[in-house]
Amino acid sequence: MTGPIRQEGGGVRGWPLILLRMEGLAILALTVFLYQRTGASWWLFAGLFLVPDLSFLAYAIGRGAGTVAYNMTHSEVGPVILAAAGLTVMPVLLPIALIWGAHVGWDRMLGYGLKYATSFDHTHLGPIGKAARLKTS
Repeated sequence: MTGPIRQEGGGVRGWPLILLRMEGLAILALTVFLYQRTGASWWLFAGLFLVPDLSFLAYAIGRGAGTVAYNMTHSEVGPVILAAAGLTVMPVLLPIALIWGAHVGWDRMLGYGLKYATSFDHTHLGPIGKAARLKTS
C-alpha cells in the first residue's frame, strides 16, 4: 500500500509523519527568519506566540466549538491571509502573521495536528495525549 497509513483519529505514521513534522520545522524556521527581517520586537513575538492556544477556551462551550476554534487558529490559512494583507494593505499585520505561522509550525513540528470532533486527542497527525498512551499499551 502506498501513501499515508490511516490510524484512529486520522493520523499517519512512518515517513509521511516524519515529513509532516519536518514541514512544521521548515515553516517555523522560515517564519522566524522572516520575522527577524521585519525588525519587529522580539517581545512582541514572545507575547503573541501562544495566543492561538487561547482557542482551547472554546472547548468550554463544547467539543464541536472547541474543534472549530482550534482548527481555525492552527491552520496555515489564517496566517497566510493575514500575511497577504500585511504585504498589500496594512504592513503592521505582517509580523503578527509571521508569529501566528511560527506557532502553527511549532505545533506541527511537535506532532500536534488539527483536531477531529471525536476527541481532543484525535488529530490529523495521529493520536496525542491519552489516546496515544492507550494506543501504545
